[in-house]
Amino acid sequence: MSIVEFNCLSTMIGSMPHTDPKAACAQITRYLKDIPAWPQLPRRSFLENMYVQYSPGLPGVVVENEKIFVDRSQNNDSAIEKLYAAYVDNDIDKFPVEPSYAAGLYAFLELPNLNPLAVKGQVTGPVSFGLTVCDNNKRPILYDDVFSDMAAKLLRLKASWQEKRLGEVCPKTIIFVDEPYMSSFGSAYVSLSKEKATTLIEEVLGGIGGLKGIHCCGNTDWPILLGTSTDILSFDAYNYAESLTLYPVEVKKFLDRGSAIAWGIVPNNAEALAKESVASLQDRLEEAMAPFTRRGGIPFKQLLRQGLLTPSCGIATLGTEEVAAHALELLAELSKKIRKRYG
Repeated sequence: MSIVEFNCLSTMIGSMPHTDPKAACAQITRYLKDIPAWPQLPRRSFLENMYVQYSPGLPGVVVENEKIFVDRSQNNDSAIEKLYAAYVDNDIDKFPVEPSYAAGLYAFLELPNLNPLAVKGQVTGPVSFGLTVCDNNKRPILYDDVFSDMAAKLLRLKASWQEKRLGEVCPKTIIFVDEPYMSSFGSAYVSLSKEKATTLIEEVLGGIGGLKGIHCCGNTDWPILLGTSTDILSFDAYNYAESLTLYPVEVKKFLDRGSAIAWGIVPNNAEALAKESVASLQDRLEEAMAPFTRRGGIPFKQLLRQGLLTPSCGIATLGTEEVAAHALELLAELSKKIRKRYG
């Protein structure tokens, strides 16, 4: 594997507070020229909720009254057969991300005159999807081996299809597998083995031919994610930098194999964001990186070379388009300042 070097370029995680996909894309292309990402717009429609967005095609899935669940009482045999046949044949066109579920993606694909270094997309991870989507008995489908396997295979097909379409915009693509619920791994509320979590995540990663990342916006058992085949580990460095510093050896091994870390250094909380500046965020980023040099022996320049800068998570939580624009502006300016200072 070649070394993934971003030199602290910037991109974003996914969600934005907009309802107009063109307005969201305009903001993205203004501030994220090098690595733009298509926007998820959960305020536009419930269908763009990250747990609903990739659900079409899952046998038995029902989306109604702003709820999603799997109806086991249906006869799902033909849907199951269709899914597994597409998986075996790698027929990704059978399971596209649908326009009504991802207006931001389709608006992004139609943008003229893009000339980025790479383009980024995202898909919901199988652990988070499986814990959120329940059956009609309110049991998460993650705890059903058949349904969790089908969900992972469906998400793999959706990721592959998305990567293919984004490749029409730019040959270099990045697809993140978003796993916020991995922050609950090991808690009393989630009964999940390391082996099953890894197997499900690797299933989805296996459908991504270009650069692939895993995003988790809370504390988790980082060695599990660092030990996967991902090229990029994306984490909330604004709130949880210290949690990753507990594993300097694993992080060094991850970077030395050529992988990269996406530092989520711009907060997605409006109150916290209002207190920050480019200078304060630079200080915070350098403080977050310092322990890896002290404890892990990772050269600071390596952290920068194999570093990507992002918001801490999706920025739909910022509430308004103006505050979201401010977050992206800070991110872009921070990236520019870091690259100028350290070359």
